[in-house]
Amino acid sequence: MSERMVQANGIDICTEAFGDPKNPAVLLIQGATSSMMRWDEDFCRQLADGGYYAIRYDNRDTGQSTSFAPRKPPYGLVDMADDAIGELDAYGIERAHLVGASSGGMIAQLVAIHHGARVLSVTLIMSTPVVPEAARVVAGAHGESATDSLPLPTPAVFELIRFLASVDWSDETAAADAWVEEAKVLAGSGYPVDEAHAREVGRQEIRRARNLVSQRFNHPIAEHQTASWRHRLRDLQVPALVIHGAEDPVLPLAHGVALSQEIPGAKLLTLDGVGHELPHGALPIAVPAILAHLNGNPS
Repeated sequence: MSERMVQANGIDICTEAFGDPKNPAVLLIQGATSSMMRWDEDFCRQLADGGYYAIRYDNRDTGQSTSFAPRKPPYGLVDMADDAIGELDAYGIERAHLVGASSGGMIAQLVAIHHGARVLSVTLIMSTPVVPEAARVVAGAHGESATDSLPLPTPAVFELIRFLASVDWSDETAAADAWVEEAKVLAGSGYPVDEAHAREVGRQEIRRARNLVSQRFNHPIAEHQTASWRHRLRDLQVPALVIHGAEDPVLPLAHGVALSQEIPGAKLLTLDGVGHELPHGALPIAVPAILAHLNGNPS
């Protein structure tokens, strides 16, 4: 394995693939503020060992992919869905399974809505059918919530947003400490945060980022700039698995339940003791469920 830069949708996107390219493809789409490194390497390898060609990548404004001016992203999630299709084109892949985490799950929904013929299945982890309230807060939005009837984040999440806005992201130590604090707020009770590991993940993100401030703030603003897509979920004709933590503080479980109810035929897996995360300790539960879902929807 090695990182590979591809041209997709007019930008540079850094990618890394695991497994045999002759196998069915699984495109892994990470969430806001996270590069592809947030996908646990063991997770990627287990998908590859299960008979799939797993591709993770740095979304625009993360890692080594094209970066835009801080707090002024000239794009929304539909553009990022087009990025995903551009990657499949770059790899010569006609159809793929999509696995998206958090806003990556929102992007996966939009790929399925706008490019359904390219999608074999979707797996939506800790995601939602609406623009998250946390994104609206980061974007400085005012007025009525966009979450409709779905629950808001916990007070600790709003406190975290205020804290992250005050961090000196040019100070690597302060930035890494912030990653640890974020991990602690997002974690569920079943999988305590390994602070040393969280700090190392943060340092890895910091050192890979072309523009760390863009990475930390542009995606929530891009989410806020995206038109509602919830009403189109009922028309999806793609097999869907929804995986959601029972203790998610950012997108409470009702968000995952809504996805499972509004996408025809979708299945829901609830992970007890899990927050807004896919902890390594939960992989023995999540990976078999994802592989069973993929195996039930072959190319």
